[in-house]
Amino acid sequence: MFGSLTEKFQHLFSSLTGKKVLTEENVSDAVRQVRLALLDADVNYSVASAFIQRVKAKALGGDVTRSITPDQQFTKIVHDELVALMGTEEARVDIKGNPAVIMLCGLQGAGKTTHVAKLAYYFQKQNKERKILIAACDLQRLAAVEQLKRLGAQAGVPVFSIEGETDPRKVAKSALEKARSEGFDLLIVDTAGRLHIDEPLMDELKQLKVILDPREILFVANATTGQDAVKTAQEFDAQIAITGTILTMLDGSARAGAAISIREVTKKPLKFEGIGEKITDLQLFNPHSMADRILGMGDVINLVRKAEEHFDAKESEDLEKKLRKASFTYNDYLKQMSVIKKMGSFKSLLKMLPGMSMLDQMDIDEKEFHRLEAMMLSMTAAEREERVELVPSRRRRIAQGSGTSVEDVNRMIKGFKRMKQILKDMPGFKKQMQKGTGKKENVLWH
Repeated sequence: MFGSLTEKFQHLFSSLTGKKVLTEENVSDAVRQVRLALLDADVNYSVASAFIQRVKAKALGGDVTRSITPDQQFTKIVHDELVALMGTEEARVDIKGNPAVIMLCGLQGAGKTTHVAKLAYYFQKQNKERKILIAACDLQRLAAVEQLKRLGAQAGVPVFSIEGETDPRKVAKSALEKARSEGFDLLIVDTAGRLHIDEPLMDELKQLKVILDPREILFVANATTGQDAVKTAQEFDAQIAITGTILTMLDGSARAGAAISIREVTKKPLKFEGIGEKITDLQLFNPHSMADRILGMGDVINLVRKAEEHFDAKESEDLEKKLRKASFTYNDYLKQMSVIKKMGSFKSLLKMLPGMSMLDQMDIDEKEFHRLEAMMLSMTAAEREERVELVPSRRRRIAQGSGTSVEDVNRMIKGFKRMKQILKDMPGFKKQMQKGTGKKENVLWH
C-alpha cells in the first residue's frame, strides 16, 4: 500500500540526514519534493498546496529540539500535518436509535455490498447480543441481492429482501418496519450505485434517506482512484449530506490521494477502511496509523489491536513472567505460533512493525513456519518442556518425524535459543507499543 509515495518520503527524509540545521535552502528543497510526491500520489492540488505551506512554516518557524536531528524534526512535522489533515482522532460512529440505521452509498464497483456485510460482522463482533439486520436495496445490479445474502451468511447476520420487488423504497420501508417490530438494534442498508453520478441515482438516495432517517450515511470510496473518489464524495455530500467515508481496497495499489484529501475536501471524517477481501478485513480509520503507514513507519496501533483480539490477557501475563525468568519453552512457542497464524500472514504482521516496510521486496517463505511447527510437534512432551537435553540421537528422531533434516532441526534449536534471549528484552518493545497506541493499560504485545 502506498509503495511509491512511501518510498519517496523515505528518500526525502534520508536526504536530510547529516544536516546540522533546517535552513531556508534545505527546507525549500524538501518541501518541493513533498509537493511532487503528493501530486504524484493524486492528492488534491489545493490540499497539497496548503499542506506544504504549513509544513514549511513549521520547519522554519519552530525551534528544533536539541535531542533530535533536523531530519527527525522534519519527519515529525510532516507526520503531524498528515495526522491533522486526516482527522487527528478516530471518528465516532453513531449507532444510537431504535433501530439505528446506517446507509451505504457510492459508485458501482467501490465495494458497497461487500462492506455492508463487513460492517455487520464488525458490529456483531463488538457486541454478540446486538441484533443486526441487513437490507438489500441495490436492485439495479444483477445478483447484488444474492451476493449480499451469501455475505450475510458469512457474517452471521440475516438479510432482508423482497422476491421480485423492483422498488428499493418499498424494500427499505419494509426492512425498517421489520427491524422495529422484531427488536433489531441496527439496520445496515445496501443501495444501488452507477458507473457515474446521475440524477436517478441521487433521487433514489434522497428518497431512501427520507424513509430510513439514517444516523450514518457512509460514502464508500475506492482508494485506488485517488482524486476521482474525492470529487465523487463531494458530489454525494452535496446531494445527500454524507456523515463519513469508508475507504476500500487499501490492500491493493492505492495511491493515497483519497486517504489524504477526502476529509479536507468534504469536511466529513474517514470512519472505516477496508484492508482485504475477507469479511473480517475492516478496521476503524485511525489518522495516526494511516500517517505511520504512508511514511513507512509500520502500523503499531493496528498490530496491538490484532494482538488484543487474539491473545488472552491471563495467558499474556503468564507468558511475560516466563520471559522474565527465561522459562519460555517450545510448548509456549507452539501456542504463540498458533495464535499468530490466526492474526494473518507472518509477512503482513512484520510489515506492521516500525522500519519493516521494505518487506514488500523480501521473499519470506511462510512454509518455513509450518516446518518449525512440524519439528516441535515431533518432540516428546519432555523435550518441548526442555526437561531433557536435545542430544544428536533425539535431533535425528525429530528430523525423521517431521520430514526435515538434522540441519533444519539444529537451525530451529539455535533460532529458538536466540529468540528466547531477544524476548527477554521485550518489555522495552512493549513500552514502545503502548506509546504508539497512547494506552497506559497493559497491552498484548507478543
